[in-house]
Amino acid sequence: MHRFALVLAGWIVAASLNWVAAADAEPRPSTTPDSWIVYVGTYTGEKSQGIYACRLDLASGKCSQPVLAAKATNPSSLAAHPSGRFLYSVGEIDDRDDKPIGEINGFAIDRATLELSPLNHRPSGGEGPCYLAVDKSGGCLLVANYGGGVASFPLDSQGRLGAAASVIQHKGHSVNPKRQEASHAHSINLDRGNRFAVAADLGLDKVLVYRLDPATARLTANDPPSVSVAPGSGPRHFAFHPSGKFGYVINEMACTITAFDYDASAGRLTPIETISSLREGEPLRKNYSAAEIQVHPSGKFVYASNRGLNSITLFAVDGVRGTLRSIDSTSTRGKTPYGFGIDPTGNFLLAGNQDSNTVVTFRIDQQTGRLAAVGEPQAIGSPVCFEFVAP
Repeated sequence: MHRFALVLAGWIVAASLNWVAAADAEPRPSTTPDSWIVYVGTYTGEKSQGIYACRLDLASGKCSQPVLAAKATNPSSLAAHPSGRFLYSVGEIDDRDDKPIGEINGFAIDRATLELSPLNHRPSGGEGPCYLAVDKSGGCLLVANYGGGVASFPLDSQGRLGAAASVIQHKGHSVNPKRQEASHAHSINLDRGNRFAVAADLGLDKVLVYRLDPATARLTANDPPSVSVAPGSGPRHFAFHPSGKFGYVINEMACTITAFDYDASAGRLTPIETISSLREGEPLRKNYSAAEIQVHPSGKFVYASNRGLNSITLFAVDGVRGTLRSIDSTSTRGKTPYGFGIDPTGNFLLAGNQDSNTVVTFRIDQQTGRLAAVGEPQAIGSPVCFEFVAP
């Protein structure tokens, strides 16, 4: 989830926006919109029925009353097509011989009503799909399955999912017998050049790199195929710096962030440093676990969410070396900040408090990166993922 990647990441070079869309996509505005459509992925249950939607006003920072955009089972990760016409969600379901399986669902977006109309669905290629990414050409969708690997799917001109082009099962384990007894792929992200995909695997303590062929939607292992983090770290979500020179993985179990130098020509990650994801001086406690990491569109800041501590930590980025310096920590005003999203203009951050069933909007200070809450929390059941689409 979702880590979550921003839907319109292909637009962003520093703070400006440019649409990157499939050849057949509708013409898109060349100027920054005055609002965003925000789709919110959830874990379904008593207080949630699927994917919710609202409009974020970029002047006030206020969100409209959320509406149910589509009923779906556990759509805990979302990814939008670069054209803004389609949205995809994972689904962790239990309807095949009472065994957990995974699926991916495609939807057409109605920008006027915010409703999502089903297109088609496919098996995700493994159990527990937990993260999606659409490539910049709009022709490929990638998924990380917590049950142990990654898969890729072609997308046609109408947004429909084709049969899987790649299903890759990761092998191995790491040092924690309860959490790392096997592979647990937790995210997959594409680099700026749309050539390589990076998958964080919590169970292996590795970040794996794949070459992507956009023409066939096929993934193949890179050389070298992976880079390791400290044993017992549990890498969860990964984020590229907008310059394409650095990458950051948040380690769920250790509550740390590992920074990497990135060689875009070879798809090679080289560790730079590992620091705590918690506020400065905060000790690691048993109920703490790190969740989401995102880089501000300006490239000046990195944000990380911490469950248990219920906070988002702000870091300053050294633009030359890629290292991080802790600046501030902000309460998410709720419990269990599983995921958050930064709007493509970089002005607002929306945090989802999974266990208190609220979404809180924060205004981002463009000079310091600090967060200031806007308005009151909004009620959405178990919010865990955010995707932004132009109105």
